[in-house]
Amino acid sequence: MTHPAPPTDVPSAGTPAGSTPAPGPGAGRPRGVRRAPAAWRGVAELRADLGSAAGVVLSLMLAGVPAGLLWWALAPRADFRITATGPVPVGMPSPELLVADDAVLALILAGAGLLAGAAAWFLRRRRGVAMVLALALGGALTGIVAWQVGELLGAGPTESELADVGAVVTTSLTLGSLPALALAPVTALIVYVAAVLHAPDDGLGRTEPEPAAPAGSALS
Repeated sequence: MTHPAPPTDVPSAGTPAGSTPAPGPGAGRPRGVRRAPAAWRGVAELRADLGSAAGVVLSLMLAGVPAGLLWWALAPRADFRITATGPVPVGMPSPELLVADDAVLALILAGAGLLAGAAAWFLRRRRGVAMVLALALGGALTGIVAWQVGELLGAGPTESELADVGAVVTTSLTLGSLPALALAPVTALIVYVAAVLHAPDDGLGRTEPEPAAPAGSALS
């Protein structure tokens, strides 16, 4: 006595006869096999952007020279007249003179950082990790160079000038708060990261160079 073979294709409830059921989520891949993660292109991106990042660092370092000149021109200082009994202030210098010098440099560096962050974002082919590092390092160099240039041009009176009775001397330009130098890189990164967060795509809108035309196309 033989038994009938079981049916091979039995449609499930709700599936029309003659149709093929949809494969499950694990169909087509053996169990226990995971899909390999996509390769990270960060290293290649860093290498491709090294040249432009070095240019940004150098440009920001050179930008510290006009920033230092601007600090030297705008920072308030006090004049003193040398007398036989010692220096006497000319006019009424503010007791918050040193704080004002620091505030002027802080505003200059913050403005330089804002401009640097915006300019770096519009380098459309070079948006990425290398540009962030270049802004951080270059902004720090902007503050250091501006600080040194300003103090070099605004050096205080020498001993011979202080001994010259009747001469008028000007106080030195000195930075009292070193954390003010961090404003250039911080503001540059804030602008750049804000632009990154508002980028519509994961590629940050990077534009790739156009491929070169084939050699034979120019002759056709």
